[in-house]
Amino acid sequence: MASYWGSARSDEAHHRAFANSLCVGAYIDRKQVGFARAITDYTVFAYLADVIIWPEHRGQGIGIRLVQALIDHPDLKTVSHWSLSTNDAHSLYQKFGFEIDGRYMRLERNPAA
Repeated sequence: MASYWGSARSDEAHHRAFANSLCVGAYIDRKQVGFARAITDYTVFAYLADVIIWPEHRGQGIGIRLVQALIDHPDLKTVSHWSLSTNDAHSLYQKFGFEIDGRYMRLERNPAA
């Protein structure tokens, strides 16, 4: 799947990045239709990255569910600082409370510890 943020990466780089992140996928009838990951220390900080929905499945709320799955993931329940960078999906992330902070967007929250 081509993307503006990942097209220059090698398969090896993708595999190494994914192996060192918390990854989630979206599936319909056992076929993958989306992907997202959090680069995280599992305690305080998480960087939302590589959110992608296959073109034929966009506009169905799958991206919202993927992002929500990461934010609500039990292993990330204490994470209070989330950030991300996007060129084109600001409105998606604003639905979760992310705010524009220059090139980046951030979400500060106070989860139950």
